Amino acid sequence: TEVRISTRLKDSPACLVRAENDLGAGMRKILAAAGQKVPDSKPALELNTDHPLVKYLEKLGEAGRFQELALLLYEQAELSEGGELGDPAEFVQRLNRLLVELAAGRAA
Repeated sequence: TEVRISTRLKDSPACLVRAENDLGAGMRKILAAAGQKVPDSKPALELNTDHPLVKYLEKLGEAGRFQELALLLYEQAELSEGGELGDPAEFVQRLNRLLVELAAGRAA
């Protein structure tokens, strides 16, 4: 997945941007429901480098929980776009682990 810096995001940490000729999530769902072939699409991940979550990931570097938190950020962007996750149960498990750590005061 291509990752780019966003100059348009203000409140969100990230979003997915599809190429101009790519189908949106809604149209992809319609095609799939109709049994049609859904063309492959590789959206770019745009990051808001001013957002506290992205700044936190930068500070983490490749250590600690970077990979898991970065994946959560990507999955949130996918959901925000109206997409579906490959494994929703795994997403919920990752999110629950993070919430438990936050509740215990020891996140990342």
